[in-house]
Amino acid sequence: MTERRRGVTRRQVIAGFAILFGLLLIFNYASALGAADPVTTRIIFGVGGPSLQPPTALTLVGVGSFWLLAGALSFIPRWVRMGTTMLWISALLIIPALLIWAAADKQINVVSLASVALRLSTPIALGALAGIYAERSGIINIGIEGMMLTGAAFGFAIFAFTDNIWLGVIVAVIAGGVMALLHGALSITFKTDQIISGTVINILAIGVTGYLRRQFFVDGTGGRVTLPQFSLPLLSDIPILGPIFFVGKPIFFTMILMVILTHILLFSTRYGLRMRAVGENPKAAATVGINVKRTRYVNIVISGMLAGLGGAWFSLETVGRFDDGMTAGKGFIALAAMIFGKWMPFGAFGGAALFGFAEALGSNFQIIQVQAFGLPVPVQFLQLLPYLVTMVVLAGLIGRATGPAATGKPYE
Repeated sequence: MTERRRGVTRRQVIAGFAILFGLLLIFNYASALGAADPVTTRIIFGVGGPSLQPPTALTLVGVGSFWLLAGALSFIPRWVRMGTTMLWISALLIIPALLIWAAADKQINVVSLASVALRLSTPIALGALAGIYAERSGIINIGIEGMMLTGAAFGFAIFAFTDNIWLGVIVAVIAGGVMALLHGALSITFKTDQIISGTVINILAIGVTGYLRRQFFVDGTGGRVTLPQFSLPLLSDIPILGPIFFVGKPIFFTMILMVILTHILLFSTRYGLRMRAVGENPKAAATVGINVKRTRYVNIVISGMLAGLGGAWFSLETVGRFDDGMTAGKGFIALAAMIFGKWMPFGAFGGAALFGFAEALGSNFQIIQVQAFGLPVPVQFLQLLPYLVTMVVLAGLIGRATGPAATGKPYE
């Protein structure tokens, strides 16, 4: 009789890291607990809002002790359940611990940070919604990056030639839809491998947009006007939440609206039911009269239009110009956000907000010149934060995620 071998579980790996980082915090800050003039971190909640000033060393030692205890309990069979609960709480403590550590002896405005994070998450959330529309109907769309880039380029091109920024946004949406239609033709009609088809879209977008820029924008035209910012009446006056959610530009507000509408469409309409049926079992859906190919075509075009709108965020809402490869991998991070959210609109939005927060945190850390062990943290590491968070979330926190059953399978 052979003995069953048990490997290390994901929970135990996370618990091990909790113990490691807990010990690092305790050993690094325990010596500063008895200081006569302790270093503090000033956390402010908006201009003129309330503020907190926790002692840096005491707070970080307390967080480190909690992480250490949570990790240790997770290895004791009798206390596994409590340890797991504490590990989830430990995950929530990462953000305040990072802020207190980075802004030691300085101040940080968390309302401003959250506002920037949400706006940086706009293209990621739109890309994640694009992925949901495609994969819920059975089509893998890794061409979101290329569709975003196409939308950014053609939207800015129309704006540059017509001086009509709203027309540029419309063309960006259409350009993304056209690229998605090409992906749909290859995947649905010609039954090409969907991964290869999406890769072709990305390569095509890089070539076409690069050529467009060299031919028409090589003079470096930029710094032009962007979409106007406005505030929602009354709602923008709400303390703390108002500046975060209710002050912004049109594509940002459209993203929030699309998250809500997509959730309603998916789970409260007949079309959403048919979409999910096509993504799970297209043959069964066809037997009850659902046109599988038409549903997939409609969804892939909607997917591309959302990605094109995400591209317009880069060139028309943020910087007012177009640069080669300006989407910078956000389409792939959007796919990670979609998986993080388990193919659910609000979950995908949460994943996008997490990645946006990581990017905003990296930028903010550069401004306040973060130091670790008495040395400045390299800028390159701070720029790596959103991609590092992507890997940690997918490999460590999410683990195995299963999408719609028929995703990636051509319909015969």
